Amino acid sequence: MKVIEPADATAKGPASRREQGRDILKSVIGDAYFAKREASTNRFNADLRRLSEEYCFGEIWARSGLEPKTRSLLCIAILVALNRGAELRLHVNGAINNGATVDEVKEALLQAVIYCGLPAGVEGFRIAEETLRERGIDLGPAEGRAPD
Repeated sequence: MKVIEPADATAKGPASRREQGRDILKSVIGDAYFAKREASTNRFNADLRRLSEEYCFGEIWARSGLEPKTRSLLCIAILVALNRGAELRLHVNGAINNGATVDEVKEALLQAVIYCGLPAGVEGFRIAEETLRERGIDLGPAEGRAPD
């Protein structure tokens, strides 16, 4: 993924910003999810998707101030705070796609627990664990515990 400088991000026109945003979005959510998203685009949601591609990904995610992995980990913590499970699932996958380790995802979740509260954190962990298992990631037994 090409990361551009902030000054360049605002200088780009909407078409090139949208294309760059689509490329970044695809790298975050993966080809299969992107294709599913494209197939479900319709007159009702097309403007929302364009907004997401141009500004969320083409403007903010394209900035050079943070690596994509860091942005993904921030999204995880924020989405736990907002109790947005569907988007959290997407960004847990995105964090792994962007090179985050399972331990880094766990640390982002633990950070969120302290500031968002245990109920939000428990739900975040549940969604993340489910998402990681769906990816075929073996989470193994807890240290000091024998496997069941």
